[in-house]
This record gives sequence, C-alpha cells and structure tokens, in this order.
Amino acid sequence: MKQKLISILELFGFPVLLQGSMNEDAEYPETFITFWTDDVLDESHYDDDTTSFAWDFSVIFYSTDPVLVNTKPEEIRVALKNAGFIPQGKGQDVPSDEPTHTGWAQNYYYLEYQED
Repeated sequence: MKQKLISILELFGFPVLLQGSMNEDAEYPETFITFWTDDVLDESHYDDDTTSFAWDFSVIFYSTDPVLVNTKPEEIRVALKNAGFIPQGKGQDVPSDEPTHTGWAQNYYYLEYQED
C-alpha cells in the first residue's frame, strides 16, 4: 500500500520522503512531500482470518512557496481520493524545522481487502 501512495505522490514531480528520514545536516529541497504510516488496523474478519486492513497515512506537503502550500495539497487530495484513498477532512498547518518552509498535513485512510 505504501508503494501505491508513493507512486501517486511522485506524479506531482517533487521529492517524496518518509517523514523524518532526511539527514539532519541535509539541506531541505525547496518543495517536497513526506508521508508517514500512522497505523494499519485489522478492519474485518471472516472465519478467524483478517479479510481487510485499514491503513492510516499522514501526507505532508512542505515548500518555501506559500502559494504552493495553499494549492498543491488540494490537488494531492483529489488525486489520492481518485485512487481510492479516503481523505479525513482537508488538513491542517504544520510547522517545519526550517524557518524558510511551511507545511500542510492531510490524513488518509485506505481499505485493503485480502484476496482469497
């Protein structure tokens, strides 16, 4: 499921990174997207087996350009929704470790059904 999320995010042309994976000495790209898997829960069961999982992802868009921070997250939301991810609202501002960057975070669920 992570690869599906990453593949969609990469379509926007910005670096896609696991949240917190950047070397603390590395310079931030001007614009980038991070993601984090908050949880993966058993969603449904049948005959003592899990038949589906509920993935819970955070997607954070960071940029030095406040116009991008105000527009791209909605484009990301539409693309992920069209791919079956379930947006949990429209998101919220998030701080950045760099004073030059601002961020916007959104949460998504994805229901993964097990095949027979």
